[in-house]
Amino acid sequence: MSRLRRAAGRIWRVASIPLLAIILAFIVAAVVIVVSSVFTSTGLDVFLPLGAYGSLLAGAFGSGTGISNTLVAAAPLILGGLAVGLGFKAGLFNIGVAGQFLVGAFAAAVVGARLAGAPGVIAAPVALIAGALGGAAFGFIPGFLKARTGAHEVVTTIMLNNAAVLLLTWAVNDLVRAPGFSFPRTGDLGHSALPILLGRNVHLGIPIAVLAVFSVRWLLDRTTNGFEIRTVGQNPNAARYAGMRPIFITTLTMTLSGLLAGVAGAIQMLGVIGFYAPGITASVGFDSIAVALLGRSDPIGILFAAILFGAFRAGAPLMQIETSVPVEIIDIIQALVILFLAADLIVRRVFRVRAAKPVISELATVTRTWAGGAPPGGGA
Repeated sequence: MSRLRRAAGRIWRVASIPLLAIILAFIVAAVVIVVSSVFTSTGLDVFLPLGAYGSLLAGAFGSGTGISNTLVAAAPLILGGLAVGLGFKAGLFNIGVAGQFLVGAFAAAVVGARLAGAPGVIAAPVALIAGALGGAAFGFIPGFLKARTGAHEVVTTIMLNNAAVLLLTWAVNDLVRAPGFSFPRTGDLGHSALPILLGRNVHLGIPIAVLAVFSVRWLLDRTTNGFEIRTVGQNPNAARYAGMRPIFITTLTMTLSGLLAGVAGAIQMLGVIGFYAPGITASVGFDSIAVALLGRSDPIGILFAAILFGAFRAGAPLMQIETSVPVEIIDIIQALVILFLAADLIVRRVFRVRAAKPVISELATVTRTWAGGAPPGGGA
């Protein structure tokens, strides 16, 4: 019994702040909904948040279609969250997931269109691999610059996000534009599209994302490189004195992070969108940061956080239809979750919650990285 109590205590210390952040975000958003109702034709309605949240839940999990939409929306968030979380483990803030996502989506779209007539068992995996390699290449650049020159990954990845949008817009317009369409876009995927496993939209990318969760968990917990990633993230100087390779680990981590983001873009392209065109949103890349923070950079935590955010996106349309609460309230809830996660110390003091030591250490590492502290890859 004492072991169970200690285990439950550890789980609570790790999960308490994410849970409290979600609850507080819903409470504050409820206040916003009530106040907003005063300025609508319905007038003040203190019970409107309950109806809105009920519709949100029903839209996400109340039917087979809702569950399918939730899983489809969660799949790229799982991979994007893993990309950000893996960087956090090494003390790196990969804010360039959006650009890596777009590069992966573009590479998958171009290769997929070229192989549209090939057998699906060949075309789809090759297109998926192309997306992964595209994202990895775009993640390698800031990782190498960080490791070799100390260039801050936040600065370089933000610049590369903009570069990705502009370069891919040029490429679609002038290099790979498919004929016969009134706007610039890549060709149809044909047999390169991911197969549908269930219903109308549950595609192969969903089990791929879940497999990635356990693969990253295995990498971090069961391999030498994973141990070095965690050690470099917690104390790069100690890792260097212990004979580890911070330069290699920094480059490797950002490359793997980019690979995961590229796979996220590829499965979204091959399983949902179907073609690349300028203006395709990369909001998944920025939502992935929130997913990684909410999941505490733990692969299993990221899985559940991504499902939650996927449920937000899947349930929002029904919420707006049934209660007239705009879907933008979901963005407010997500922003509030991040706010309360960032106010970790305040929330713990108010609710008298103790933090698990690894969580405190990880948050401190991320804070130092964001603030421009000692680069993990610095030194020989």
